[in-house]
Amino acid sequence: MSIREQIAPLEELARLDGELRRVEGDLQKERVELDALRVELAGLEGRLATDQKTVADMEKTRGDLTGEIRQMNQQIERSREKLGRSRNEKESLAVQRELEELRKLLRDREDDANRVGLGIEDARKSIATAEARRDELVAVLEGRGPDMSLSIDSHEGHRGDLRTRRDELAKTLPAALYRRYENIRQKRPHAIAMTSDGTCQGCYVALAPMFFQKLRRLEEFEQCPNCRRLLYYVMPARARTAKTS
Repeated sequence: MSIREQIAPLEELARLDGELRRVEGDLQKERVELDALRVELAGLEGRLATDQKTVADMEKTRGDLTGEIRQMNQQIERSREKLGRSRNEKESLAVQRELEELRKLLRDREDDANRVGLGIEDARKSIATAEARRDELVAVLEGRGPDMSLSIDSHEGHRGDLRTRRDELAKTLPAALYRRYENIRQKRPHAIAMTSDGTCQGCYVALAPMFFQKLRRLEEFEQCPNCRRLLYYVMPARARTAKTS
């Protein structure tokens, strides 16, 4: 197979590799997007379960505090009645001290109950926000999820076809040329470039005249001294037209 005959399959190989990069990029993007939605949804579900348990615990705490407050109010009422039945100053002072202690305890419990109540309100707001976002994510996944999964399957199928065509095409190239191409492709995604006027069309650097003349003889593929791509000569369009007319 002459160099002229190798150029077309080499160009097609480079085109397929470019298409494969695009498809794999799309696949990666779609998978990341779908996975991110699923991870966020799972995180919200876990957060909601924790917040709901926290609210339940705080509700129980507030219920216990409310019960204590009710008992303290009853004790205060009994102490007031006792104060009214006091027979002397000593008994009256003792009951007043008891009332002051009960009132202080009552204020502390009421403050505790208010703090717990505010905590419950904040937790419920957080739950409402999380539930709204969860419902939004569920709607997105139910609406777009199947389409995204189909798109991923479609891209995977297309990638498989491209790889099959690539493998078949690679077998048509000389083994040494294919190895050179692959070595360059590991460093530069687009491993080939052409020239028709003495400028590498991969990096747009002017080639040395003697090097360009060597390329024009189409004896073998060379590598651009600057970008290291496989370089080959293609006759300018005007010259090709004149030659065929």
